[in-house]
Amino acid sequence: MLRQTRKTRKNVNGALLGAVVIASMLGGYPYLQPVAIAAGATPVPAKGIRVPPASAAAPASAAAPTSASAQARAAAPVDFPAIVERYGPAVVNVSAPTPEQQTSGPVPEAIDQDDPFFQFFKGSAPQFQDPGGSSPHVIRGIGSGFIISPDGLILTNAHVVDGAEEVAVKLTDRREFKAKVLAVDAQSDVAVLRINAKKLPTVRLGDSSRVRAGEPVLTIGSPYGFENTVTAGIVSAAPRAQPDGNAVPFIQTDVAANPDNSGGPLFNRSGEVIGINVQIYAQTERYQSLTFAIPINVATKVEAQLLAQSKVAQGYLGIGVQDVDPGLARAFGLPGPEGALVTSVEPGTSAAAGGIKPGDVITQIGDKAIDRSAELAERAAALKPGTKATLTLIRNRKPMTVTVTVGAFEEKSAVRQDEGNAADRLGLAVRPLNEAERVASGLAEGLMVDGVYGAAAGTGIQPGDIILSLNGTPVRSREQLGTLAAKAGKQVALLILHDNTRVFVSVELR
Repeated sequence: MLRQTRKTRKNVNGALLGAVVIASMLGGYPYLQPVAIAAGATPVPAKGIRVPPASAAAPASAAAPTSASAQARAAAPVDFPAIVERYGPAVVNVSAPTPEQQTSGPVPEAIDQDDPFFQFFKGSAPQFQDPGGSSPHVIRGIGSGFIISPDGLILTNAHVVDGAEEVAVKLTDRREFKAKVLAVDAQSDVAVLRINAKKLPTVRLGDSSRVRAGEPVLTIGSPYGFENTVTAGIVSAAPRAQPDGNAVPFIQTDVAANPDNSGGPLFNRSGEVIGINVQIYAQTERYQSLTFAIPINVATKVEAQLLAQSKVAQGYLGIGVQDVDPGLARAFGLPGPEGALVTSVEPGTSAAAGGIKPGDVITQIGDKAIDRSAELAERAAALKPGTKATLTLIRNRKPMTVTVTVGAFEEKSAVRQDEGNAADRLGLAVRPLNEAERVASGLAEGLMVDGVYGAAAGTGIQPGDIILSLNGTPVRSREQLGTLAAKAGKQVALLILHDNTRVFVSVELR
């Protein structure tokens, strides 16, 4: 912040002491130190690091297994600046302008509008706009993306571009392009874009199946419209599916995520992209320390399906499941706490047709054992709809097998309502919460606000708020919200989650 300070000897000495302490602390964190980055088969040596030639490897008599080289590589320090310098140009700013009558971007409550800091930045960053009412202007949904091919193929998040009238892509060299949205998959939150350009810088894709908890990671994004903003941290949990049935096995990290890091790359220590950042909205903080990334192996598989057939075909069984704890294992007569305990079966689904019942414990799908309930959703999603799958389960303490025909997951992507839709009377663009948002908010259901316009403009509702109910009725879908709005009077009361606080907001319908 731009403040005047008195420079005293005490302050100078304190600063020097602080610098020494910080330098000592950094020395204790190997992932903050330089290391060479692999570039194909030839490493790029970092300054001050000697990289021996290939011929200088250990003699055959002392040759170690392949895992030893991986351990040595993991023990080496990391040169994050080299990763940023080499792959930063392949990270792009993605903006989706929506010309509507919307509220302005939120002004951080902790910053006074008369503060020099606010005045300095308000012309540069979207979140430092002057507070506005309902005057028509352009609101930009800003996120990040990264180039994966020299001819302009870009990966980003679906929620960054879904429903946008146009998408603009800005490179670090200040070139700007209109991007074509080739395909979007809301379930995995992956979108594929293309810009008309050649010989573009690209990232290098890694293998997310090899990600381990504790390894250092780096993310490059464009928070608030700035270019190549970098944050780093470690992997908190390796890729794993979520217990609510979502098929995406997220990578959990402690990297500080800003609102516009969505769609940006997550790099490993070697400079390889191992995931796509998924934004979690936390409006009471400048960043959220609980963040998730879509594993790059999942993203590239989705990309291939999107480009081939414009949609992703995911298998679906139609059951609700939970983990089996030791107590349940004893109650169901199981040898141990493993498998997926069926809690519900959706009518008309493949599971219902196959005779699956609540209380069944599924221990295997095909030839793959099921240890936790989350694994069942992940492995079922990987099956091709229409194929047969054999489920091994325990029912009434007896093992049995059931064959089901795998169904297809019906995508329920939600974007802004069309004109004339009953929910449009509210002036809100909403969608169901994705998995990362459910984990972050602790909510099982609700509608995420992606845009505010029309009737809701000026009410205080902001993108990132979560709608919980309308006139006391919990809302679970856009369709239900539209039905409730159509039956409501001129004024409605919305219960929303705003700044991690539940508040009622009145909206006069139009």
